[in-house]
Amino acid sequence: MAEYDLERYLNVRSAYGASIGPDGRLAFLMDTTGVGQVWTLDEPGGWPEQRTFYDEPVSFVDYSPERPELVFGMDEGGNERAQLYRLDPDGHVTDLTGHPDAKHRWGGWRPDGEAFAFASNRRDEAVFDVYVQSRDATGDDADLVYEGDGWFTVGGWSPDGERLVLSEAHSSFDQDVYVLDVESGETTHLTPHEGSVRYTSVSWGPEGEALYLVTDERSDTLDLARLSLDGELEVVRSDDRWNVDGVSVDRDTGRLAYSRNVDGYTDLTVGELDGPTTIEEFPTPDLPGGLAGGVAWGPDADRFAVSVTGRTVNTNVFVVDTETGESERWTRASTAGIPTESFVEPEVVRFESFDGREIPALFSVPADAGADGDTPVVVDIHGGPESQRRPSFAGLTQYFLSRGYAVFEPNVRGSTGYGKAYTHLDDVEKRMDSVRDVRAGVDWLHDHPAVDPDRIVAMGGSYGGFMVLASLTEYPDLWAAGVDVVGIANFVTFLENTGDWRRELREAEYGSLAEDREFLESISPINRADRISAPLFVLHGANDPRVPVGEAEQIAAEVADSGVPVEKLIFDDEGHGISKRENRIEAYTRVVDFLDDHV
Repeated sequence: MAEYDLERYLNVRSAYGASIGPDGRLAFLMDTTGVGQVWTLDEPGGWPEQRTFYDEPVSFVDYSPERPELVFGMDEGGNERAQLYRLDPDGHVTDLTGHPDAKHRWGGWRPDGEAFAFASNRRDEAVFDVYVQSRDATGDDADLVYEGDGWFTVGGWSPDGERLVLSEAHSSFDQDVYVLDVESGETTHLTPHEGSVRYTSVSWGPEGEALYLVTDERSDTLDLARLSLDGELEVVRSDDRWNVDGVSVDRDTGRLAYSRNVDGYTDLTVGELDGPTTIEEFPTPDLPGGLAGGVAWGPDADRFAVSVTGRTVNTNVFVVDTETGESERWTRASTAGIPTESFVEPEVVRFESFDGREIPALFSVPADAGADGDTPVVVDIHGGPESQRRPSFAGLTQYFLSRGYAVFEPNVRGSTGYGKAYTHLDDVEKRMDSVRDVRAGVDWLHDHPAVDPDRIVAMGGSYGGFMVLASLTEYPDLWAAGVDVVGIANFVTFLENTGDWRRELREAEYGSLAEDREFLESISPINRADRISAPLFVLHGANDPRVPVGEAEQIAAEVADSGVPVEKLIFDDEGHGISKRENRIEAYTRVVDFLDDHV
């Protein structure tokens, strides 16, 4: 089989984030130009029309319910201070927000299409207020309808257009839900509770009489539940092993789709409410890939669009007939000429950690790997830590496999997808237990007949970057090299310098500067950098508002001072991650060359 270079793999396209207009037209994001831009389609497999032409990636697109106009979001250089824009049918773009120093988080169109809602920290960088703005207003013409005192987002309008549902995040595992009367400004708190409880993926039900959401209020896993406007919670669907990880309800018809996360794969159920907590289920949609999300309902909810991906299926938008489950692929994001049969599907494996706990992982082995123990491995650790490595398409992963590397992706303790108790196993003083899980995973790899134990690489981004650095300091003899992408090197400087709007949320997970400073210093890789002996590649974006670029600069300097080979690459036009294709090609070409030299 032909061998393709890295640039070809990174040129595999993605189409995703769809919205269906009132005329049935499909809008979506596609990265043909190197970053996600807005495109539209009139029919499945038709010739798509590019509608935006920016150097920066567009973050979302949402059609008006009444007109062939849409709103999209975009920041500058990865700074996450997203602005909102209206795109008219003739291609004219209007800057709706005009506050480039503030974040704006889309809250949806009012049902009549005459106004929309959003949350923003333009008044105070550390908190989010709620605004309502006429569709043809701009800048300061938005009405402040709720003055927040925390991390608020808008979950959407009631069917009558008079109320908004608001979510307040106290941490990644603790939220509250409120209903705001837009005219009076009065809020009703629906979820008073003690401890950490998740209430996410909130949708208005038909007639505006209740909300449907997912929550772990009554179980270790996330349930699908109905929350009445007087605060009564009723469980609609429950699974004692797997999370219900999302629900979308069409507020006019009561048709809904919800997904279960089954060992990282999506199990999608579609139906219609036949009573407050009863669902008439329709046939299961016929979709490839194993992962699906981002449900967007069409007019009358007779069909919906969904983004579909898998480890051997690049991301494209499918439209599903709600009642029959029949699906049709609308977009044609290409695989850059690489045959799909060359892509490798991972195996879900489990290994025993230091305390006897079973840790899940995805393990992918090159097609030609034998049992002779000469296969190098990339241990790719996800960020978050409140996240989960799921088998979506990843061009870099497939490239490594094509070049003879195996790829091992552990979902260490603290990962989502395996119940509430599992997510809390790495909280604060238990932080390094997750690093011990990585060690146990490498021990498991040592016993695999294909693996070369002397050529194992640690790679990860964001919190995964911290895990890389911590693994290199705690277990220096295990690693042939490390790749740290936008990672945390020093929890103290990270918390001191991260965006004001994020600090409280992050302290809930990692520990606070006021109470846990000594502990945070003790686990920060920067303070044990002299233990790193494996060559290190450090990659970062200069505009990163989450993990400031100083984290990369200080760890690269410390390790280099020890005489260990270090390469550092910082992009001036990137933020928390490398999003632009030309930058990704440069960055990962350098990473691959680095690994070829040292591994």
